[in-house]
Amino acid sequence: MTSNYHTPQDFYLPAEWEKQDAIQLTWPHANTDWKPYLDDITETFLQLSKAISDKEKLIIATPNKKSLSNYLSKKLSESNLKNIIIYECNSNDTWARDHGAITLKNKNGDCLLLDFKFNGWGEKFKAEKDNKITHCLYTQNAFNGSLVDYNDFVLEGGSIETDGKGTIFTTTCCLLAPHRNQPLDKTEIENQLKERLNANRIVWLEHGELIGDDTDGHIDTIVRTAPNDTLLYMRFDNSQDPQYNDFIELEKQLKSLTTADGHPYRLLALPAPDAMYDEGDRLPATYANFVILNNLVIVPSYNQQEKDKEARNIIQQAFPQHEVISIDASTVVRQHGSLHCLTMQYPANSIHTK
Repeated sequence: MTSNYHTPQDFYLPAEWEKQDAIQLTWPHANTDWKPYLDDITETFLQLSKAISDKEKLIIATPNKKSLSNYLSKKLSESNLKNIIIYECNSNDTWARDHGAITLKNKNGDCLLLDFKFNGWGEKFKAEKDNKITHCLYTQNAFNGSLVDYNDFVLEGGSIETDGKGTIFTTTCCLLAPHRNQPLDKTEIENQLKERLNANRIVWLEHGELIGDDTDGHIDTIVRTAPNDTLLYMRFDNSQDPQYNDFIELEKQLKSLTTADGHPYRLLALPAPDAMYDEGDRLPATYANFVILNNLVIVPSYNQQEKDKEARNIIQQAFPQHEVISIDASTVVRQHGSLHCLTMQYPANSIHTK
């Protein structure tokens, strides 16, 4: 592991739809907030595991490797099991998007796995075990590449999106939120992102924080990049929804943006799910939190048949070469996240396969 490191200039942050080696899940257990409905969330993880391992390798971090291996051997086919690699790592929770390594690559196929600090979304939740998971995987030879120690800077994978061409999208409400990287100001944080991710420009979105979002407004819940300079984004059509005006402003900003070479983006609006609540609290349900794999996109669904189907159809427009399926995220959203939040992708040539 390298510290006091400067990212070489020939590395870049690939788009999520570029060729992948694997996706990571961090498995739920009884010592996480999933305990009250552990069986339900385990079923969701099982569905994710099958869908992922049908297409590529699946890395799973869990505190109990033997127990999980026995469980999966009873639930999945031999072909799925061959694509699953389980590593024993302690964990506080299951949000691999935010504690997983952010991986850069170069044209030679070399990879750098950036281990940023995860502090429980601004010290809201315990995170000391999750913050060590990437290093835990590295010490078990999971990765094919150098691990870079960036634990002097807080950055969650869900807080950034990339087009794979040097543009990083993020939100001011998250990256400038308390207990992240103070006393750095916006300009200083932008410079850090450019330096560490080798980005050419940072696009800051000023609107679109979902009610119930513990992350202070992760971009992967509201706006996602797709091939051919496409942006998918959430839009509320119900003017009585308290979030309606904020998302209208988000849409206005997106319409004003241009690509690095000056062209407008192709914009595809996703429907907002009907309001969902848990014990009276509004949940941040969103279709934007979809997972991109090799030739597959997994879209969260919420038992809202018409809107679930509409979201799939719109995402299919953005990814015409991919199969698009749904997995029920109704249990996931009870902990204020969705499917993309549970996963972290690793690009081609970045992991060791067994």
